Amino acid sequence: MQKILIVEDDEKLATHLAKEVKKYGYDVLIGTDFSNLMNEFNIYQPHLVLLDINLPSYDGFYWCRQIRQVSTCPVIFISARTGEMDQVMALENGGDDFITKPFSPEIVMAKVRSQLRRAYGEYAAQQQERIVEQKGLQLFPERLELSFNNKTISVTKNEADIIEILLERFPRVAGREDLLEKLWDDQTFVDENTLNVNITRVRKKFLEVGIADAVETIRGVGYRLHVTW
Repeated sequence: MQKILIVEDDEKLATHLAKEVKKYGYDVLIGTDFSNLMNEFNIYQPHLVLLDINLPSYDGFYWCRQIRQVSTCPVIFISARTGEMDQVMALENGGDDFITKPFSPEIVMAKVRSQLRRAYGEYAAQQQERIVEQKGLQLFPERLELSFNNKTISVTKNEADIIEILLERFPRVAGREDLLEKLWDDQTFVDENTLNVNITRVRKKFLEVGIADAVETIRGVGYRLHVTW
């Protein structure tokens, strides 16, 4: 049974959310130690985290960064904040998606199922590990690792999905709609700025392995891997 950790200091909302999630057959834990969330995280080992931004002691951005140090599990932010910058901050700090309060249970569960399918369902039945490669740049989708010139770094599921399609399409252009379809099952729930933020994160990952200007923007169409190494 897949496990969902809910981190929400509004006890009534957390209980309501847990009740809805349990209806779909998931195991649920409501986090209560807002000063030491990682203790609960490490013990429970959730498959996905629903994370509020406004929390006592430390905000959700802080906790998402802590989670990313030990796990690549999907993190969906839930917040009453509606500003675009808050959504950008959520993604920049390692989040995979963003839900604005008030929300409908249907949207929450659609996003939860989508993230779980991408993180654990698509490749779970495969026995042999896949390697997607282009001119010495290697992506290990199941490991969520990117390797180049004997340097290996970790990437998130979103980053891996984008890098994979860029590698597979090279030298062709990966269209924006194709990337959105790869990242999210239902594009209705995707904000326009979300893909741009994720592309920025992918560019940073390429820089970490020593490749500059690796992603070329094709205005009005999409993105293309720019091989200069």
